[in-house]
Amino acid sequence: MAPLQLAIAALFSAAVAALVPFSVRATPIPLPPGEYDLTAETVLPHLEEALRYATTRSRQCLREPDATAMFPLLRHQAFAGCNLVSAGEPADGLHFTLHCANPQAATGAATFRLEANRIDAVLEIKMGGKNMTLSQRLHGPRIGACPESGPR
Repeated sequence: MAPLQLAIAALFSAAVAALVPFSVRATPIPLPPGEYDLTAETVLPHLEEALRYATTRSRQCLREPDATAMFPLLRHQAFAGCNLVSAGEPADGLHFTLHCANPQAATGAATFRLEANRIDAVLEIKMGGKNMTLSQRLHGPRIGACPESGPR
């Protein structure tokens, strides 16, 4: 490759890396590994009363999970390219800021409170360009070790 082509390729790679710094980095939560009985409560305050709340419950085996992956809401395609990035660790919990590849998509923050046998987390989001806010609360106890998968 000619020197000019190499320089252009290097500039292009740097520009792409600068545009997506948050999408490739996982932010692990220092949670004691094990099986958790998790409840996710989603609140959309601008909807009619009957549609405003959604609650799901699941058992999950967690081993230092990614902060973004913990919230079912962030798995929706509307949040593709959005990740939770550490905003420090104040005494009252682990704090994260929502960063999206498209800054017009959404803004938000999450806080985790971890105990030896319990997790509590809250995610608050404002959709970009709209007056729509929503939140998701995640909580549940650790119920034991992860079940072994299949025969050894």
